[in-house]
Amino acid sequence: MASAFPHQPPVTHAPREQTNIVIDRNEQTEVLQVLSSETAQKILSTLESEPKTASEIAKSLDQSVQNVSYHLDRLCDAELITPIETWYSEKGREMTVYALAIEQLVVQFHDDVE
Repeated sequence: MASAFPHQPPVTHAPREQTNIVIDRNEQTEVLQVLSSETAQKILSTLESEPKTASEIAKSLDQSVQNVSYHLDRLCDAELITPIETWYSEKGREMTVYALAIEQLVVQFHDDVE
């Protein structure tokens, strides 16, 4: 029986071209803490080709959905990825589709001492 819900409609998304991160010895940089995780780095690599749901990412990385969801939340908080769409499973469950928020991340060093 066919589902009344669309499973995976086409998604169009264009990430921002570049984001700059300034390293300052007086403040911690959340983005670098998030990126220190190997799983987070693998998730970013997986999303490079196309947007995906948490379950699709988990399957491609051979990780649990719970572990991937944890890292997706951290990557969203750091504004490295963004939820762009909601798909529905054949059972009608909502699934968030994630995509890269930026194409390039530039790290700059900044020193307030002059």
